Amino acid sequence: MSEQAGGAGPASGAETDPAFERLLGFLKESRGFDFTGYKRASLMRRVRHQMRQIGIAGFEGYLDYLQVHPNEFTDLFNTILINVTGFFRDAESWRQLEEVIVPGIVAHSADEPIRVWSAGCASGEEAYSLAVVFAELLGVEQFRDRVKIYATDIDEDALTAARQAVYHERDLRDVSAERREKYFEAQGGRFAFRKDLRRSVIFGRNDLIQDAPISRIDLLACRNTLMYFNSETQGRIATRLAFALRPGGVLFLGKAEMLLSHSPLFEPIDLKHRFFRKSTAVADADLDAGGLGGPPSRRPNDRQVVSQIRSEAFLASPVAQLVLADDGRVLLANHRASSLLGVTDRDVGRPFHELEISYRPAELRSHLATVRETGRANWIRDVHWHRSSDENLYLDIQLVPLVDGGVRLGIALMFNDVTRHRQLQRELEAANRQLEMAYEELQSTNEELETTNEELQSTVEELETTNEELQSTNEELETMNEERQSMNDELQVTNEALRERTAQISSLNAFMESILSSLGAAVVVVNRDLMVDVWSGQAEELWGLRESEVVGRHLLNLDSGLPSAELKEPIRAVLDGSERQELTVEAINRRGRRIGLRITATPLLAGDRMAGALLLLEPLDPA
Repeated sequence: MSEQAGGAGPASGAETDPAFERLLGFLKESRGFDFTGYKRASLMRRVRHQMRQIGIAGFEGYLDYLQVHPNEFTDLFNTILINVTGFFRDAESWRQLEEVIVPGIVAHSADEPIRVWSAGCASGEEAYSLAVVFAELLGVEQFRDRVKIYATDIDEDALTAARQAVYHERDLRDVSAERREKYFEAQGGRFAFRKDLRRSVIFGRNDLIQDAPISRIDLLACRNTLMYFNSETQGRIATRLAFALRPGGVLFLGKAEMLLSHSPLFEPIDLKHRFFRKSTAVADADLDAGGLGGPPSRRPNDRQVVSQIRSEAFLASPVAQLVLADDGRVLLANHRASSLLGVTDRDVGRPFHELEISYRPAELRSHLATVRETGRANWIRDVHWHRSSDENLYLDIQLVPLVDGGVRLGIALMFNDVTRHRQLQRELEAANRQLEMAYEELQSTNEELETTNEELQSTVEELETTNEELQSTNEELETMNEERQSMNDELQVTNEALRERTAQISSLNAFMESILSSLGAAVVVVNRDLMVDVWSGQAEELWGLRESEVVGRHLLNLDSGLPSAELKEPIRAVLDGSERQELTVEAINRRGRRIGLRITATPLLAGDRMAGALLLLEPLDPA
């Protein structure tokens, strides 16, 4: 599975290479892929693997190579984003999902729609496995009517393969024969997932760090994805995953991920099989305020920092904002505008009407003219935007004139994403009442626990250190296993290609033997040193010498019955550039009889280079 980190630095205590950090900065600036949240050990190992494939030793040299060869980005990203997945991967966990988790979700949802999210779906096997599980429980008709599965990844090539939903037989090795026959259709040696069920699986690009999470999810599968990120990035992603789930929603992780550092957000259902439920003590309003808006700011204590704080607040605003000068040039764009609208630093200073955002998702140029003429703010509500083939957004756009002392300075544009529904305030109030009751009950026992807590604290710290080391080792082993699986698949494809090439060569050799056997004359080919390279079957019949006895030996030194002295000059003439030499000689065949022999010598060229001579020996008398 593959996902991308964004905005986090190297893991604490990890060794950093300045050249490697410059390479990561170049990838982020040139292609928009931010890998700074990845664990440095795993990331550097995969980049070095790709560098070895093209024979480059240093990160600086590889940075120069990427600048000159843009096609290398595809191979590099495929190496970093391993994209190793499979149907029903970790069978024991999937059995628990089918027998316990999914029936519980279906019972809890009554007749309401069920929303499922497969985050880091790679080439789609996990998303279609989830479809099979729900279709088995609900039946095909109810599945089509009630279930929507959202499958996301940042790798566009992997998403393209997932949308096609066509797999090799080896990819279905963990799918039972009964399910293969029921849910897949054979297509010329490959298998395609059923089209009527495929419509319930929606694929789209989503970066777990930078993009907004999908909301109101009943089951969220994010397996073997968090392990590629450092602890800080995992914390940010976990907050987003908690926000995405409904109250009581289930999170399904991979076997290498524990989420112990984020326990306030989730309650374990089955630690062995990595099933968690969204904590009832955490409200979405808390998650939205604390988890999706970034780290808290420090309070200013000096007037000189007010301007900087104001600028940072603008950039960090959750509302996408653009500021235009009075002449229509783009002056400012915050981070949300970059991620939502695709406006980058390179667009700052350009005329607004040249940008795509000026007419999509809404025609803004006429509204800007109205704001300039009237000097009043203008709202454009409920703008329907097809951001991609699988993603629809609804925006409220506000255009506000900026005026200072009666002087018009410019116009601010604010794009409010109103697609996501907020949780009702009464749910938060109910949660607060429960917390207050629990606080009063816990207060009475707090004093008793303090003494015990001090004794346990030292033991807990030791266990946490050991657990973190084991967790890191487990994640590294999981990554290495996936890399080996990817390499095995590549070797299998190479072996199949070699077998096909060997069969072609064997067929060509048989064809050449057939041609030589069909000629009425003997054929002998010598190189420039008169060493025999080819000795046809007719030559064996005439002189009684097998091909294995003469190939590689000097033609004129063979005890074959050929008049060596008479052959030497014509052959040399051909090798020196003569086009063709013909002569008739008397020779002795393998039976010791004298026969007349017509010899035709022609040059054998390899391109423009003389490679040798071809001799055609035609008996004039019957042998």
